[in-house]
Amino acid sequence: MSEAALRPETIAAHALEAYDKATGAVVPPLHAATTFARDAAYGLRLPSSYQRNGHPTLWQAEAIVAALEKGAEAQLFSSGMAALVALVETVPQGAHVVMPEIVYYGTRDWLRRQQARGRLRLTMFKANEAGSLARAIATGDTDLVWIETPANPTWDVIDIAGAARLAHAAGAILAVDSTAAGAVTTHPLTLGADIVFHSATKYLNGHSDVLAGILVTAEANARWAEVKALRTQLGSPLAPFESWLLIRGLRTLYVRFRQASANALAIARHFDAHSGLEAVLYPGLQGHPGHAIARRQMSDGFGGMMSLLVRGGLADTAAVLKRLRVFTPATSLGGVESLIEHRKLIESPGSPVPDNLLRLSIGIEAVEDLIADLEQALG
Repeated sequence: MSEAALRPETIAAHALEAYDKATGAVVPPLHAATTFARDAAYGLRLPSSYQRNGHPTLWQAEAIVAALEKGAEAQLFSSGMAALVALVETVPQGAHVVMPEIVYYGTRDWLRRQQARGRLRLTMFKANEAGSLARAIATGDTDLVWIETPANPTWDVIDIAGAARLAHAAGAILAVDSTAAGAVTTHPLTLGADIVFHSATKYLNGHSDVLAGILVTAEANARWAEVKALRTQLGSPLAPFESWLLIRGLRTLYVRFRQASANALAIARHFDAHSGLEAVLYPGLQGHPGHAIARRQMSDGFGGMMSLLVRGGLADTAAVLKRLRVFTPATSLGGVESLIEHRKLIESPGSPVPDNLLRLSIGIEAVEDLIADLEQALG
């Protein structure tokens, strides 16, 4: 049976191949070498002679994610920010970039820094306002439209197919941060996006022990060749051991993501209209403004990410956080353990995130324990 005929769950669980053809090992090998010997004619035995240009463990991890995202090729980086930097480096000097007001704060801060230095011109739009994206894009001027859906930490949902049509009509490319969808429930490239990005630290790895980022392209074009060259020049490919750990995490991606999604939906429904909360922000709830779009482009659950708006201000929200016992107060998301953080205290000054927002990354624990912990914390 060909790989193309296999379902993505099988591709992930097998890490593309059920076992290593050279040894029969059912666990993919780890190649730790930094350099590779040439053959008798001094030719390359592999596509790389040096680890900074890539290595076998990296290539296998990239091939798995490219297959899951239905892309032409993937490039793994030493962090999500390293991947973002490489893509932004392909933007021509002074060109126009569009992104939502609410995105991962590291993305927002980096692009604002580039604007302040005159590297590019940046326009931000309101993801939950009809027509805002169309007004932000300038035909013949905009080079890159960057969106994040669901968007961290309010979980606004953006219509990827609609964004792709607007970007392409203006001569721009569309890049989608799909970290919260985990390469499981949404596939932006099939909806018209040119590039899909993941902080592979999150759902793709899923065990809170790897820092990584990945870009997947719909087409191996000239811009993509520039991204690949930049990764080598910047010295930012993912190292062998981290690549191997990522492969280990990818093999359980589907079961982890689906359990986290089921837990999150149960928690969101339980606390919707809770007296201690102003709102539950989760695209799986029918009352969420982006629910209709989410149902259309999230085919396998709504993910494990949500936010709670606590009734009260900064101090009331901090008090709820301190009373939790099962949730771990920590940054990051997408792991098997449930995490919570007071987002306003994490982000940079001037963040648009509300003072009373608690961001939750729902794990795979017994959902009854998670609900009980939140109940006692909310009083």
